[in-house]
Amino acid sequence: MKTYSYFLTGLAFMFYSAIQGQEPQLTAKDSIVKSSWMVTVGTNVVDDSGDEFGNLFDIEDSWNSVPFPSRISIGRFFENGLGLEAVATYNKYKEGKIIDNVVNPEDVDYFGLDFRVNYDLNAILGETGFFDPYVGIGAGYTDANNQGRGTYNAFFGFRTWFSDHWGLDFSSTGKWTMNTDNSSNHIQHAVGLAYRFDVKKGLSRKGEEKKAILEEMAQEQQRIQDSIAAQKKAEEEARLLAERLQREKEAADLAAAERAKKEAEDARRAKLISKIENLGNVLFSLNSSYLTKNDKDILDQLVQIMNDNPSLVINIEGHTDSRGSDRYNQWLSERRAKRTVEYILSKGIADDRISDNGFGETKLTNECTDGVNCPETKHAKNRRSQFVIIKLK
Repeated sequence: MKTYSYFLTGLAFMFYSAIQGQEPQLTAKDSIVKSSWMVTVGTNVVDDSGDEFGNLFDIEDSWNSVPFPSRISIGRFFENGLGLEAVATYNKYKEGKIIDNVVNPEDVDYFGLDFRVNYDLNAILGETGFFDPYVGIGAGYTDANNQGRGTYNAFFGFRTWFSDHWGLDFSSTGKWTMNTDNSSNHIQHAVGLAYRFDVKKGLSRKGEEKKAILEEMAQEQQRIQDSIAAQKKAEEEARLLAERLQREKEAADLAAAERAKKEAEDARRAKLISKIENLGNVLFSLNSSYLTKNDKDILDQLVQIMNDNPSLVINIEGHTDSRGSDRYNQWLSERRAKRTVEYILSKGIADDRISDNGFGETKLTNECTDGVNCPETKHAKNRRSQFVIIKLK
């Protein structure tokens, strides 16, 4: 129920604040004095007519006072609403006033010293900050009409405050004698200037409710901010995740493209190597470096391959069989390689794309070395120009 009340009050509070165009906040009006010391200086009026409780306002005939400050008190007041107070008063029963149902024949001094316990009714009714009604009980000693007596006291009153420190105190006290002799009961009214010191302040009940509302509003605003922050964080994480996934996809696509490109290039290279290998070698007659028609057909195919693959660089290796001297075979192999290159150059291939070397009989393709009796068909396989790929992008 209390939370529901806070909710309704909060709605009204926020609506009012929205109309006023300002943020709700605690102000000085929301704080009150919770505890303090207090001194009052003032005057008192005594009604000891004998019928004071029946004729409260018989001012002219029954009320006694003096024309100067006649009351002083000091008290300590606590946050729980209780207060302890000591009160000293002086007065004078005037000649001609009614005292204990008879006319007073002469002026008589009045002295009182009372100790009392206050209870601030605002603790029940709710703090106003400027109006403090109170009730209380106590005991004291009074010397009145030349009679000393102990008294039981009961009182009520209120204080009204102009600031945290200054105010006015109004009270009425009934005093009942403890003696069984002729001493009488009487009423004492008082008004005084009150000063509070060692003041400790806190929030009023309305201030506490306002604080609770503000805290709920702050919590709600924080919840909204947290929700917005969480949403932004989630959106940012989603964006970062999407970017990371996109980068990973792009990297995977790039890697796949690179693999595909490499595989395609490897396949192309393998196909080209296979194609060149399938051309076979240019084979020469014994002791000859001249190209036959069949040799030129093979070289024409090589030229076509080189035209189709502008990055292809070829080295022509010239070889001989094992017959003849090493020196002769070296010269003959170089001659065969050069003749092969000259033919290729004649077909328009740039000279930086083809080179040649002669190896004599040092790279035989079979067992037909010196001293080995081999048929001509085997020797013929060693008399060759061989194509070696140097560079291929």
